Amino acid sequence: MQDNQIIELYNARDERAIAETAQKYGSYCQSIAQNILRNMQDSEECVNDTWLQTWNSIPPACPTVLKTYVGRITRNLSLNRYKANHRQKRGGGEVVLALEELGEVSAQENDVQSQMERLMFADALNHFLWSLPERECNIFIRRYYHLDEVDAIAKRYSLSRANVFKILSRTRQSLKAFLEKEGFAL
Repeated sequence: MQDNQIIELYNARDERAIAETAQKYGSYCQSIAQNILRNMQDSEECVNDTWLQTWNSIPPACPTVLKTYVGRITRNLSLNRYKANHRQKRGGGEVVLALEELGEVSAQENDVQSQMERLMFADALNHFLWSLPERECNIFIRRYYHLDEVDAIAKRYSLSRANVFKILSRTRQSLKAFLEKEGFAL
């Protein structure tokens, strides 16, 4: 079933929408959750929560790319679960490693930024990602959005582990320079 047909089911409040979404994007969402949580039970719960949150948000939301929409929901739910599970712990795991690597680029403060600043930052980040060669962009997204392990990325792109680290490091340096040029305080 096409995404627009599934979205029509959500808009009609037809419960088949959940089953169709789960059938089409279940393994994709499970992969995102598993990469973050590394726990099958927690991953399955986050994916199930994804379907509920999708049901509750469409309408009024009308996503143009359903895969990205449910993937983002799964990612956010998984990161929240990860934080809850590791509230007392510090260090270890791919999530912490990936976020520490990105910390080199942006020293984010914990206080809430204005919505406009977030939108401008997101727009600048998207512009930067579109400017990258496809492979470098995909590697960057696999690491920092999907939180894939470096070894999995190396295998996926037939690269050495060291080469993936080098690509990620150069891309972070380029991102930092780009953001500074765009006027973002880092």
